[in-house]
Amino acid sequence: MSYKSNSGNVKNRAPATMQITAEQLLREASERQDLTANNMAVVTNKVNDAEEYQSQLRMRRKTFENEIRRQREHIGTWVKYAKFEESNKELERARSIYERALEVDHRGSHLWLKYAEFEMRNEFVNHARNVFDRAVGILPRIDQLWYKYVYMEEMVGDVPKARAVWERWMEWKPDDNAWGSYAKFEMRCGDLSLAKNVLERYSASYPSVRSYLKYARWAEYDAKDVVLAREVYERCLSELEMEEITSKVFKQFAGFEERHGEYERARVIYRHAVDTFQLGEKNDHKVVEDSEDVADWEKEQRKELYKAYVSFEKKFGDKDGVENLILTKQRSEYKAKVEADPTDYDSWLEWTKLEETHGEVRDVREVFERAVSNVPPATEKKFWRRYIYLWINYAIFEELTVEDADQAAKVYKACLCVIPHKTFSFAKIWVLAAKNHIRRKDLKAARSLMGRAIGMCGKESIFKEYISFELALGEVDRCRALYGKYLEVYPENCEAWKAYADLENSVGETDRCRALLELAVAQESLDMPEVLWKSFIDFEIGCGEGGKARELFSRLLEKTGHVKVWISFANFEATEVGEGTEKARETFENAYKKLKEEDLREERVLLLDAWREMEKEKGTQEKVAEVEARMPRRIKKKRMRVDPVSGAEMGWEEYYDYQFSDDKKAGGNLKILEMAAKWKKAQQAAAAQKRKVDEV
Repeated sequence: MSYKSNSGNVKNRAPATMQITAEQLLREASERQDLTANNMAVVTNKVNDAEEYQSQLRMRRKTFENEIRRQREHIGTWVKYAKFEESNKELERARSIYERALEVDHRGSHLWLKYAEFEMRNEFVNHARNVFDRAVGILPRIDQLWYKYVYMEEMVGDVPKARAVWERWMEWKPDDNAWGSYAKFEMRCGDLSLAKNVLERYSASYPSVRSYLKYARWAEYDAKDVVLAREVYERCLSELEMEEITSKVFKQFAGFEERHGEYERARVIYRHAVDTFQLGEKNDHKVVEDSEDVADWEKEQRKELYKAYVSFEKKFGDKDGVENLILTKQRSEYKAKVEADPTDYDSWLEWTKLEETHGEVRDVREVFERAVSNVPPATEKKFWRRYIYLWINYAIFEELTVEDADQAAKVYKACLCVIPHKTFSFAKIWVLAAKNHIRRKDLKAARSLMGRAIGMCGKESIFKEYISFELALGEVDRCRALYGKYLEVYPENCEAWKAYADLENSVGETDRCRALLELAVAQESLDMPEVLWKSFIDFEIGCGEGGKARELFSRLLEKTGHVKVWISFANFEATEVGEGTEKARETFENAYKKLKEEDLREERVLLLDAWREMEKEKGTQEKVAEVEARMPRRIKKKRMRVDPVSGAEMGWEEYYDYQFSDDKKAGGNLKILEMAAKWKKAQQAAAAQKRKVDEV
């Protein structure tokens, strides 16, 4: 589509020769706007004579009246109207406008202030007083009206009237700032007694922490009266209820005493604060819980108070005071931890250790009692382990520190009553309680307790400890009865069989010991049968019964052909009890053949090593050489590593293998290797001979 002019010709769409930027357009518009405004100002503000001036005033008044008639409640229009009349020195008209505006809104403090300021600007003091009197009579709770009123009276130098205004205001019980301003007014007038009376009335009207602290600060900094300030602080602490007193009172009171060098007074105040707000230890080192309804800001204030106490002791206290403070802090930390989690037994243990080191006996007992009262809610044993240590430490404290074994016995008894023995038990508690009875020389109670422990707990440690008790007392028959019960409960326990046999052997009952060991090795299931067999064989060797020991070795080899059994058998034959070195060689040879048949290469190497050591000790060099000749060659090989689960190949790995000279399956490869080794040795010998010749 083409655009055409009126003549029908197409417009020229080529770019203009002179380009106009956006900045140029904005600058020209701004210049023209400023020029138009200046011309209008010159035209509108020009007045030629008084008649024209009065005409303009009438026109403006008519405009204001119309605006007021349209928006009567709009106070801003009334104020502008009054200021217009004031600017034209029409003060009566302006006063009349303010009065008319007050008829519209007499509750507006802003309008009253504008009216009073108008009177003060034009130095109509009595009119201003009249306005203020009316204003404060209608709006007595608007502090700004009172402030302006007293400020005006003070500026005109009429102190009695200003004081009268202050008194009128104080009858309405204003806030704290008003009383403080009144006191400052009396200070400016140079009358400290009147200022003091004002603050006395203030603290009597508002008996609170804030009023007393404001009074005390005034006495210290403004009146410079230290005695009065201390008296005010003391009155605050004595006259107010304890629920109303905050930590800020103690902090400022102590700071006041510290600033004036009364360090002992400050320390007493801090300690009283610690006792009052339960920040840590009391005089009897007792830690008490904080109230739950304390606000967060008050808790922060108490933390700040405690920090100030710490700082004070570090600056002015001695070593004992600082340590006391540190202990107080640690107690508070532990108390907070156990309050957050009553089953945090590690924190309980640490707290009890702290009290044992630095506290009194009653405090330690109290912490222990509070700790053990928190029984684990779960019935799983893992949750009880740390809890049981609390009872153990409690009993140890009573017996060792307090030296009261009877009280310790009561602690153990209470602990045993708490444990759910039907679900699980703790052998340690039973044993410790029994040992406590023994130390108290009450063997009957100890035996009765261990009997109960076997019935309710039945752990191996119970049997072992009970047997050790009776063995220490020399009661062999009781030990035999206990071992019998022990083996009835745990027949597979080789250590129990061995210990029982050792007992019989130690009292000279050889036949009993042999019978026990024979009965033990005949058991079908044993946890460590090699221990019993070794003990049985050692027993026969110790008795000098070589034939019986040999028979035991033969019986054991029927059950297992382990290489260590063969080595022990051969070494036994080489001893004095055995049949000599030849019999030992025969045993080694039989063992070697047996292991060769089973193709156990590493076991054969172990056997040959033991054989060689025996020959070095009791044989000849020829026999040693014969054994060494049978030693295998250790060679490195490769094999494919296979995943045992999937069966996939996982790459090649290196391993070591042994090649024995007497193996038939070694074949030609072994001969080739031997020939290669001989050739290498010959080459090395020839090279060595050549070096010697060259050196000569």
